[in-house]
Amino acid sequence: METIVAAAIFIVAYVIIAFERIHKAIVAIAGASLVLLLGIVSQEEAFFSTETGIDYNVIFLLIGMMIIINITARTGLFDWLAVRAAKSALGDPLRIMITLSLVTAVASAFLDNVTTVLLIAPVSILITRALDMDPVPFLVAEVLASNIGGAATLIGDPPNIMIASKAQLTFMDFILNMTPVIVVIMALFLVAMHFYFRRRLSVTEERRRNLMQMDESEVIEDRPLLYKCLLVLGVTTVGFVIHGFVGLEPATVALAGASLLFLISGEHPRDILRDIEWPTIFFFMGLFIMVGAVVKTGLISDLSRLVLDITSGNMWATSMFVMWLSAVASAIVDNIPFVATMNPLIIDMARELWPDLSGTALVQHPGLMPVWWSLALGACLGGNATIVGASANVIVAGVSERSGYPITFKRFLIFGGPVMVGSVLVSTVYVWLRYFAF
Repeated sequence: METIVAAAIFIVAYVIIAFERIHKAIVAIAGASLVLLLGIVSQEEAFFSTETGIDYNVIFLLIGMMIIINITARTGLFDWLAVRAAKSALGDPLRIMITLSLVTAVASAFLDNVTTVLLIAPVSILITRALDMDPVPFLVAEVLASNIGGAATLIGDPPNIMIASKAQLTFMDFILNMTPVIVVIMALFLVAMHFYFRRRLSVTEERRRNLMQMDESEVIEDRPLLYKCLLVLGVTTVGFVIHGFVGLEPATVALAGASLLFLISGEHPRDILRDIEWPTIFFFMGLFIMVGAVVKTGLISDLSRLVLDITSGNMWATSMFVMWLSAVASAIVDNIPFVATMNPLIIDMARELWPDLSGTALVQHPGLMPVWWSLALGACLGGNATIVGASANVIVAGVSERSGYPITFKRFLIFGGPVMVGSVLVSTVYVWLRYFAF
């Protein structure tokens, strides 16, 4: 009976989140409260269990990075990057689109992509207004680039953070396994943009001159703070690179960087903490508790056995099943709750295949690693298909609509659908060549 109740609560919450009638944080908190009140999971299991509870490595990694980015945003650095990128493109709209997309992709690899698009989108609208152009193609291109670039590293996209925590993967694991294919996909994306938009974007010489007259130095609001932020961002990035070698969790590195920046910046915690995306944090916490209830009741184990039955335990078939299922599912619903569901399923599947192993030996079994990378690629890149596929998409759509430029589901799909299919096809070839062909 508990299995049915837990599954019903999770499915209903999932559907409500997908239709966005109620804020997803409220839905997740309500669902978590319900499974606690009904005794499906105890408070101790929800708050302290590594299998059925909140994943605090994910939570504090997000909080730490949000603090660093919120302080850095006050310097005007991201506005400077966007204006500088536009001017380096000499006011040519196609070159501006490609340059801003590239800046967004690189930034999203080292910051989380939701924060990146929140910072880049308003400046992009400012630039397109100066050119008297529709900003929607620019915004959609940037969010697609953000989701691609964010897939490259552990900290770039929330699904990667969640996967890394459960699979005990390091920052360098993502650099070595995800970054190569993401670089290829991004290069192909930029080439496709060139051919698709080269005859569709034009601007008058007067508008181009107006843009070139913009002074990017004026958007830097606090140079001393900027230098401090760049120092801490550099140190924190080094920390992420070496954390696996020195035995530190990514959350520890992020919190250390955040505390260091607080100490040297002189910013008041009240102002910075107020701007943290607390709804996102509580969404994650509620989601972890609901998924924990489904795990505890055994439903995830049953699903993992079903996957193995479908693929006959073949790791190539399993990897492809997971990748394309993740891509299609992430096109329909936000990729974060999907990955939260898939993580324990993959772990249970590993227990079925290698029952004598546990801990790191189990989740990092060589046979299982392609499945983890397939999940990351499918979830991150699949979110590009539709406007509801990833949190960054929803954020950009909101920013654009508030500025008077609504992005319809159909218009986003026309851009995003082919990009998603192409990028997942490239990922399919990559996984086969990298892990199975030789």
